[in-house]
Amino acid sequence: MNRKITVLGSTGSIGTQTLDVIRHLNGAVEGLAAHCNTALLEKQAREFCPRRVAVGDPDCYGALKTALADTDIEVSAGPQAVAALAAEPADAVLNAVVGIAGLESTLAALEAHNTLALANKESLVTGGELVMRRAKETKTPLLPVDSEHSAIFQCLNGENRDRIERIILTASGGPFFGRDRAFLASVTPDQALRHPNWSMGAKITVDSATLMNKGLELIEAMHLFSVRPEQIEIHVHRQSIVHSAVEFTDGAVIAQLGTADMRIPIQYALTYPDRMPSLSKPLSLFDAGALTFERPDPQAFSCLSAAVEAAKRGGLWPCAVNGANEAAVALFLAGKLSFLSIGEMAQRALSLPLPAWDGSLSRIQETDRIAREMVRALA
Repeated sequence: MNRKITVLGSTGSIGTQTLDVIRHLNGAVEGLAAHCNTALLEKQAREFCPRRVAVGDPDCYGALKTALADTDIEVSAGPQAVAALAAEPADAVLNAVVGIAGLESTLAALEAHNTLALANKESLVTGGELVMRRAKETKTPLLPVDSEHSAIFQCLNGENRDRIERIILTASGGPFFGRDRAFLASVTPDQALRHPNWSMGAKITVDSATLMNKGLELIEAMHLFSVRPEQIEIHVHRQSIVHSAVEFTDGAVIAQLGTADMRIPIQYALTYPDRMPSLSKPLSLFDAGALTFERPDPQAFSCLSAAVEAAKRGGLWPCAVNGANEAAVALFLAGKLSFLSIGEMAQRALSLPLPAWDGSLSRIQETDRIAREMVRALA
């Protein structure tokens, strides 16, 4: 792969798998960024020899600078440094930063005309109108990395998007599918982090357990594929073989299938429009056996209903729900909030007095702050 890639969030689950793909394809790394895992970031920097590395947490600058003092690698720190790295010339920027913190880097990459491989769904959840407008204005490719959105993107190759009737967005259901609220009331962080099919970071794993992840992905799909929320139908598919599907106006349904391995959509985004041999295990439908599809329960999983309602309202409401969820998940993982309270906080965000939507980044950031402050005040 004769491409230079900048990887943001390089020490997380998606970031490390991206480097697996780059290593496999003999690609080059232009830049690396992480929040504060300086030990792993140093190891990655020494292997891939990027021109620049950045840490989002300024307190981690000294340790990384000292660790790489014997190299020519430029070290910087702070959220603005990560965004600046996204704007440095590269063949592609893969944004795997967790949460709304990735939004500024998304905008910076697009402004710099760097092809964007987007694994940071919160960029589109919180600032979808702004991001898609920026991509259109700069004529910069934006390629989805989430397995579901990559699947939809692949199903739409060569198709007229005006002929989309329905998007079938699949969900694993997480570790608690089929459980009622009485059971969910006593769920611990350790239980929530045991995903049955995927190996992911802590935040997204909890989002999968609450089904918030699927609500966020519904909002993301609206922006990526220019569809209304009522055109997206969520199907719980426990086997995680069908990654999503598209139904067209003539009744034909095209689906994308594969093993539960994020390196497949990551590699497709990095090599698009080409396809290359993968590290992933080939799919055997004989081994997969029966494939089942069920409806989610928005009553038991109130995060999902909050996200769907925010999607219908549009504007700043998805940002408010996302901000409340991010703050609540952090408190849950710290043992300061119950599992069901995450959904309650997301629902409460729908009643916040929000500022008027003016299409600006500052208004998005203000909304996020309001939602987080609400959660901290109520916790």
